[in-house]
Amino acid sequence: MGATITTGTEQPRIYVACLAAYNNGYLHGAWIDAAQEPWAIYDAVRDMLAASPVEGAEEWAIHDYEGFGGVRIEEHTGFERVSDLASFLADHGEIGAAVLDYYSGDLAEAREALEDRHLGAYASLADYMQEVTEDTTEIPQSLRYYVDYQAMARDAELNGDLFTVSTAWDVVHIFAGC
Repeated sequence: MGATITTGTEQPRIYVACLAAYNNGYLHGAWIDAAQEPWAIYDAVRDMLAASPVEGAEEWAIHDYEGFGGVRIEEHTGFERVSDLASFLADHGEIGAAVLDYYSGDLAEAREALEDRHLGAYASLADYMQEVTEDTTEIPQSLRYYVDYQAMARDAELNGDLFTVSTAWDVVHIFAGC
């Protein structure tokens, strides 16, 4: 079925380390709020480098991160990408993280899915299929017990008509497939 990603209550942030200090046996860096403009992240890194125990420090690397769900942040991921991801996650929370993970970090696809193809949250895909079927089709009372909503849900997901992401054990977000 769908992906399950939790971000808890952590706000997206990165730990940027001074490489000159690191290479000289010092641990020097700063946790920086990632949900801000790229230039503000760069300014925070520049301030961290200016306070380095190694004079003239210029090089940095992202050594840790949190609040990005399942998206991987590399050592030299650009601040524009970090800012875009963090802003998206700050705006959309756990559902944003789950959709972003579903699309393997493709921010454009995740945005498009949330804006244009989100069909709602249900306890299961079968519950969604039952609601849609009963709202759009007159099912005779004598046949109601023969309709297999689980099979309908499985088929819709397998043939790409729908996909799901889960943000809790009983919350499944339904999306129209591409």
